Amino acid sequence: MNSPYKTPFKTAWNRLKRNHPALTGLLVILFSCFLAVLGYLITPDSSANANNMIPEIALQPPGFNQKFLLVKKMDQANKKSILSRMISGSELQHQWIPIVTYHFENTEVEVDLFRGEGVKAKTESYSLQQVLKGVPEGNLLLTPRLQKEMQEDIVRNNLVSKKYYLGTDTYGRDILSRLLIGVRISLAVGIMAVAISLFIGTTLGAIAGYYGGKTDEAIMLLINIIWAVPTLLLVFAITLILGKGFWQIFVAVGLTMWVQVARIVRGQVMSIRNMEYIEAAQSLGFGRSRIIFRHVLPNTLGPVLVVAASNFATAILIEAGLSFLGIGVQPPVPSWGSMIRENYGFIISSNPILAIAPGIAIMILVLAFNLLGNGLRDALDVKTKM
Repeated sequence: MNSPYKTPFKTAWNRLKRNHPALTGLLVILFSCFLAVLGYLITPDSSANANNMIPEIALQPPGFNQKFLLVKKMDQANKKSILSRMISGSELQHQWIPIVTYHFENTEVEVDLFRGEGVKAKTESYSLQQVLKGVPEGNLLLTPRLQKEMQEDIVRNNLVSKKYYLGTDTYGRDILSRLLIGVRISLAVGIMAVAISLFIGTTLGAIAGYYGGKTDEAIMLLINIIWAVPTLLLVFAITLILGKGFWQIFVAVGLTMWVQVARIVRGQVMSIRNMEYIEAAQSLGFGRSRIIFRHVLPNTLGPVLVVAASNFATAILIEAGLSFLGIGVQPPVPSWGSMIRENYGFIISSNPILAIAPGIAIMILVLAFNLLGNGLRDALDVKTKM
C-alpha cells in the first residue's frame, strides 16, 4: 500500500511539472546540455573549434550547397578516439577544394575552382597521387581503360557535397557548427561561475547569519562594497588582473555574482538559527560546523536553487557581453558573443543571419533559465497550494 506522505522533493516536482513554461525551459536546458556533451560528434564541421576556413565560400546565405574535392594533406593527421573527438574535435585529414566541375587529363584531374557567384572560375590541376597521398606512382599507370576507371573511382570517392544550413561567415566557416560549439562555451561558463558564486556566497552568508555580531558586520561590509561596484566594471578589473582567456572568464564572472547568494543565505540562516530543532542540536553538544552544514544549510536549498538559475542566465549574458567587447573567450573559440562582434556589421546588409543567429541562441537559453527559475520559486514555495 502506497503511503499518502509525499516528500518535499516529490511535492516540488509535481508542482514544477504542472508549470508548462518552467517545464519548457527545463527541456530547452536539457537539450542544450545534450548538444554540449556530444559536441563535435554532431557538428557538420568537426574540426577543432569548428574552424575549417574556406575563404572561397565566405558570406554565403543559409541553405548554400557546395561541391568539394578532398585532397589529402602532406602531413597526415593523427586519428583520435571517439571520446577525444567529442571533446576537442578532430584534425582535418583533407584540404577542402570548392569546385564547379572537373575533367581528366592523362593522370591528372583538372578542376574549375569555385570563386563565388558570378566570378569566373579558375582551373587548377591535381595529380591522382596528390588526391590519394602515398599511393605509389606505378599503381596508377595501368592500361588506359583501367586507368580511366580508377581515375573516376578516386575522384568520385573524394568528392563531397555539403550544405550550409545557416550559411558561412567572413572566413568561410560553417555558422551552424560554430553555433553548436558555442552552446558548450556558454554552459561551461554558467556552470563554473555559478559553482564559484554558490561556494563563496553560501559559506560567507551562512557564517554571517549564524554567528551574527561583528562577524556579520564585517561580512556585510564586504558584501555592500562589492554590491556597490558595477558588475561589468568589476569583471573588467578582475579580467585585467587574471588576463584574457577561457578559464579566467569563469573566475571573473563567478567572483561578481556571489554577493546576491550571500545576502539570501544570510537572511535564511538568521530565520532558521533560533528554531527549536537547532536549539535541540545545540543542547546535544553538536559542533557549530555540523549544525550549519547539516541542519541549517539544507533548509536554505530552495531559495539558493532559485537564485542559482537566475545567476546562470546572468553568467551567460555577462560572458556574451565580455566576448562581444573582446575581453572574454578568445578566438578561434566560438563564443556567441564574439560571433556577434565579428558580424554585427552585417545586420543591415543582405546577410543578417551572421549576427542574428547567435543573438537568438543567447535569448533562448537565457529565457529558458529564467522560466525555470520562476518555476522553481513557485514549486519550492511552501505557501503555494497543491
